[in-house]
Amino acid sequence: MPSTPSTPSTPSTSGAHPTTRSLLRDVTVADLDLSGVREHEPVLSLTPAPGGPPLRAGGPVYALVRLRGRPVATVLTTVPDGADPAHALATAFRAQYTAHEPPTSLSGRTPPPTTVVVATRERADRLGRALDSLLAQDHPDFRVVVVDNAPRTPATRDLIATHYAHSVTYLHEPVPGLATAHNRGVAATDSPVVAFTDDDVVADPRWLSALTAPFAADPRTGCVTGLILPARLTTPAQVLLESHGGFAKGFAPRLYDPAAPPADQPLFPFTAGSFGSGANMAFRTSALRAIGGFDPATGTGTPARGGDDLYAFVRILTAGHRLRYTPDALVWHHHRETWQDLRNQAYGYGAGLTAYLTAVLCRHPALLPALLARLPRGLAHARAITAHRETRAAGVPGAHGTQRHPWPRTLSRLERRGMLYGPVGYARARWGSR
Repeated sequence: MPSTPSTPSTPSTSGAHPTTRSLLRDVTVADLDLSGVREHEPVLSLTPAPGGPPLRAGGPVYALVRLRGRPVATVLTTVPDGADPAHALATAFRAQYTAHEPPTSLSGRTPPPTTVVVATRERADRLGRALDSLLAQDHPDFRVVVVDNAPRTPATRDLIATHYAHSVTYLHEPVPGLATAHNRGVAATDSPVVAFTDDDVVADPRWLSALTAPFAADPRTGCVTGLILPARLTTPAQVLLESHGGFAKGFAPRLYDPAAPPADQPLFPFTAGSFGSGANMAFRTSALRAIGGFDPATGTGTPARGGDDLYAFVRILTAGHRLRYTPDALVWHHHRETWQDLRNQAYGYGAGLTAYLTAVLCRHPALLPALLARLPRGLAHARAITAHRETRAAGVPGAHGTQRHPWPRTLSRLERRGMLYGPVGYARARWGSR
């Protein structure tokens, strides 16, 4: 994800309360693959998360659990000193896992030709790790495009020229903004599907095939999103972000169809944050172009600070396309490490939420009645997701979708201040683009 070139500074706040800091221990992240859910069935592999620290006993371990390669759950447990981490994690998983018939996977379909777009800005040190994982994909027909967004130095261009000249296409986009950079990548592709990820992820080798196979299976699919898990939980800020829900959307595949709105989402389709995240998404290229691509006045690098992916999700659905979420498409995300990073993210999340709603209404005012009808519930939902919650125990990564996770008052206030700022930020971005 590009760094922010010139955005309003996040309001200054004091750091998290010392009690909060002390309760959020660093957590080792692991990848566990099991041959089955029964006790006698062996462990196939246990490795650290890509780019994460080595496994260790004597502390909390947060693990992705796979069954014969397929992601099915996460587990958080403390591995005692001297214990076998694989056995401890497998035992904890089996104690919580309820066996069920796995949903039909679409990843067996032959995926269509795809272009992968990675927008970046001055993060060549991280970009190489992401590109290595992308070039190792098992997808049969794809290319990788790097969009260098408003660079100040030639570091990214030099990295591509030196190490990836024959395998990665380099594009320069002088106008700052994540949406503008993504649109530059879309303009450069002739593939029927275009996928997007960030420069701070490591993609699972099956990621791209799993993300794009649904397009071959269903011609009404306009967008597919996937699973995002943390690669490292070594700082309190990283643990707190993941405890708050992180970027993960769970392990149950979902189909969002505007012809059959989900009964459990009364705000549909304006709950775009539940559909996925921009670090792991793909679009049918023709559908994305038909809606006008990403709104260039949204996203990191603009005064709006975010909302570019949310805008695209809602526009795909309101245009009549289906959106699928598939946990088989996995990327490991390297969360930002400092408290200031977390404060920036909290403010940016709030701003991006209301900025994307403003973008939808400005560009498509016919959607105003539908949004107004959902406004009372929407305000209650916004209050709930940004509410302050006391930290009474250690962080609980993996408790996604709950409202019981810790969230300090300072971050709650920042999210809400960001929500108030979002429409202003979007207006500033629109005016600046003129």
